[in-house]
Amino acid sequence: MRRGSTIGRFIFSAFLVVLLSALAAMTVLTSKTVEHLYAERIQTGLLAQAGLARMLFPDTGGPPDTAAAAELCARVRAETGARVTLVLPSGEALADTDRPPEGLDNHADRPEIRGAMESGAGVARRRSGSLGGETIYAAVAVPRPPAMPAAVLRLAVPATEMRAALGRLRFFILAIGASAALLAVLASALVARRISGPLNAVKAGMLRYAQGDFSRPVRVSRPGEIASLCEAMNAMAARLDDRIRTVVKERNQQEAILSSMVEGVIAVDTEGRVVSHNEAAVRLTGIPLTTGPDAHLARIAPGSPLSQFVTQILTSPAPRESEFGSLSQGGRILQVHGSVLRDAAGSRLGAVVVLNDVTRLRRLEQVRRDFVANVSHELRTPVTSIKGFVETLLDGAIGDPEEARRFLEIVAKQSDRLNAILNDLLTLSRIEGGEERASIEMETVALRDILENAVQLCAKKAAAREVAVELDCDPVLRARVNAPLLEQAVANLVENAVKFSPAGSRVTVRGQAGEEIVVRVEDQGCGIAPEHLPRLFERFYRVDKARSRSLGGTGLGLAIASHVVTAHGGRVGVTSTPGAGSVFSLYLPPVSGPPAPGNG
Repeated sequence: MRRGSTIGRFIFSAFLVVLLSALAAMTVLTSKTVEHLYAERIQTGLLAQAGLARMLFPDTGGPPDTAAAAELCARVRAETGARVTLVLPSGEALADTDRPPEGLDNHADRPEIRGAMESGAGVARRRSGSLGGETIYAAVAVPRPPAMPAAVLRLAVPATEMRAALGRLRFFILAIGASAALLAVLASALVARRISGPLNAVKAGMLRYAQGDFSRPVRVSRPGEIASLCEAMNAMAARLDDRIRTVVKERNQQEAILSSMVEGVIAVDTEGRVVSHNEAAVRLTGIPLTTGPDAHLARIAPGSPLSQFVTQILTSPAPRESEFGSLSQGGRILQVHGSVLRDAAGSRLGAVVVLNDVTRLRRLEQVRRDFVANVSHELRTPVTSIKGFVETLLDGAIGDPEEARRFLEIVAKQSDRLNAILNDLLTLSRIEGGEERASIEMETVALRDILENAVQLCAKKAAAREVAVELDCDPVLRARVNAPLLEQAVANLVENAVKFSPAGSRVTVRGQAGEEIVVRVEDQGCGIAPEHLPRLFERFYRVDKARSRSLGGTGLGLAIASHVVTAHGGRVGVTSTPGAGSVFSLYLPPVSGPPAPGNG
């Protein structure tokens, strides 16, 4: 029996208890039965001997004298080896072979004496006060009935021989019991090994299953009941493995879907604890979301609009929608949809919140509103001016040639401004709408030639404002571009730099090569405050509207430059220090890089 085997100890204990109980019961029952039979056999023998001895006594109708009685008792003892006592009907002992009769008690109440007096024979087994041990008695009436008894002849033998025989019998039974106990140990070990081995295999298999290892089924061939249990357990494990695989697959699919979503998703239970979320939710909200028993949203983000929104969802039966955030100072706007989660029975499980970043959409809406307002304002100024001067001419000023000419020159100037705005809008629309980008022709040209042409276009305005324009570009630097469009973009930047530079200052146009081709326009003007930089390339956006209009321009030059560079697969940038000047940069793909859109 293997050490530590609980079932082995149980089987051994059960075997031993049953065996010892059976052995004890058998010992007691056998001892009692044998003792009874042995005593009965001795009593029967004593009665037979007493019956034969009774024939030695004369049938005189009365008891013999004391001397004759003692002699007869001695003869019977010599023949039988038993203690012989002759008792009168009164119970007085007339003669006794082992004790003087006068020293004996009255025997009238002895069971064997009463039996002999009443029925002619009596037997008894008890402890003898005179002999000091257990004794077996047999008594017969003298003479033989039906005559009236004149005396009772009693034979007695000690039970020592019977007790010795019973002792030998008990020893034999105990020896058999010890042998049986040894056999029980061996049998219980065999049975325990036969049962505990398969059960240990079942236990090991269950431990593997509990750890999620379903790769090895439990193999037990016998006993049949345990083998059937293993088959059922293996079938259960196979179904459980399939179910777990399905659940894991669905969970992985769900996690993959959630992680690939640009929308943030947060699920909470009925107490507001976060039970699931994706990385987009953390990124959009900026809240370090976690899951677990202590992941209450009210604790993670106390007092936040999201926490308040979730509380409203949990207490409201209908879906809700809201927006958080602001566009001011580069803020973010989140559109939030929330609804209650219910199971198939309709019981409330919690709530799910979906967050969408609508910052770009709201910013585009704001840009659109600003654009409409700016376009209206920019067009209204020249149109109003033209209308006013035309009405003045119609009212009679046309009769004064000098005044009429001055008014017509103003009308022509405002018409040119109106035409410039419309042309810039059309150019911007073509580039932004993809028409120009789809058909843009690209060629590899010397970048310095393009920059020189752009500087030349602005030379007259620069000279008028006494601003020096310098060019710094290696003649061998080449770029794959659409020369007219890039020339227009650079010219817009140079014109803008000249416009906001003081007299006597310098504007530098640089062309540089690196990981990207960079065109920089540096000025020494008044600079731009940081809060204006993110919107600087928007259409009609003006840092100082009054000054911008007084200096001329349509408000679309920087927007056109930005869209031209984007059409080339590049980007724009600006850095500025108020009071020290600004640097506008155009970043273009290198000639060896991926080709820009176009057919060239």
